[in-house]
Amino acid sequence: MTRPTTEPATCAGPAVRDNTGVRRTLGAAYGRLWVAAVTSRFGDAVRTPALALLAVSLTRDPRLVAAVVAAGQVPPLLFGLLAGVYADRWDRRRTMAMVDGIRCVLVAALAVLVLFGQVGIGALAAAAFLLAALGALFDAAAFAVLPALVPADRLPAANGRLAAGTAVAGGFVGAPVAGLLFAISTALPFAVDAVSFALAALLALTLPPLTSPVVAPPRRSVWREAGDGLRWLRRDPTLFRITALTAASNLAISGLIAVMVLYALEVLRVPEAGYGLFMACAVVGGLAGGLGAGRVAGRLGTRTGLRWVLAVQTIALVALAVSRHPLPAAIALAVFSAGSAIWNALWSTYGQRHVPAELLGRVGSAQRVAGLLAAPVGALLAGFTANAYGLLPVAYAAAAIFAVVTGTARRVLHSRPE
Repeated sequence: MTRPTTEPATCAGPAVRDNTGVRRTLGAAYGRLWVAAVTSRFGDAVRTPALALLAVSLTRDPRLVAAVVAAGQVPPLLFGLLAGVYADRWDRRRTMAMVDGIRCVLVAALAVLVLFGQVGIGALAAAAFLLAALGALFDAAAFAVLPALVPADRLPAANGRLAAGTAVAGGFVGAPVAGLLFAISTALPFAVDAVSFALAALLALTLPPLTSPVVAPPRRSVWREAGDGLRWLRRDPTLFRITALTAASNLAISGLIAVMVLYALEVLRVPEAGYGLFMACAVVGGLAGGLGAGRVAGRLGTRTGLRWVLAVQTIALVALAVSRHPLPAAIALAVFSAGSAIWNALWSTYGQRHVPAELLGRVGSAQRVAGLLAAPVGALLAGFTANAYGLLPVAYAAAAIFAVVTGTARRVLHSRPE
């Protein structure tokens, strides 16, 4: 199996240290990919709350506001598998640039409509839907392109730094800026997002030429090609188990997120003015976890690292469930978020190392779809549980789910040579 060549290790780029302490670079091409991903994430973090704010300014009907939000969440489930097919059929670098170019035009058009007061709820929902559908294709291509830019032994650090950068851009920078820009002009957040997409598209074009290895003739049904990815995932026992563990974990995570505002205010007695600071601890944890993912992989390996991450996250959830004060709960939330960032970096790395290059887009998309399917189920279960029994059972249930997942991982994720 051949892979596109990477740039020399002496090129400038984000530097890391391996487990011998030697400083090594991830390469200039990775640096450009990192800037593109972080810039795009910043634009998303500015646009998403602006869409919700704009929807509320147009209508107070909660059904219509929810429809705008849902329109941005459904496409990855509907088109995730198809996105993987085209990420494997097409040149991934050009696919990323094309997608962000189209998203730039869409958001710029939306900004113009907003500026002249010609936008309605239907247009907002349509924009959210199209942008999310295109985002599924971008994510599939970006996941599959990374192994062509970074040596295999640096993939944990590369994935971790992508997670850290996007966490900062989305949590620390983008979200607060969104409200400020919206207050200045309702069209401004969308204009900023359009610029971010344009910059990301240009950066994608500067990556080395990357030809997606297409092994199937284009005449084959896209669903048959999508099925190839699903079948490969099912036949690889370790990757299939990691995917199942991720989906099970997402039941707990999405449920906890669904009631976190109420849990923080009513159980932990977090002041409303301090809720943003409380949740910022999750971003800090995600940043720390992303930066430390490479070191964890270097010391423990992928499978062992995944098992230990789950164990630490279970302890953090137990601490969150028994806490009745904001400070220890915030620390527990930060530790849990750090574990989530490390988990995401390690499972991405395992797939990027073991899946054939020509199937990376499809297998990665299949994994993401499996995780996304669990999220709404967890949120709904948490809502019904909280309504019937209160908020505390949701936290204890999340900890219990993670305890089961941790025990299962210790049995099924055996330590073998990476």
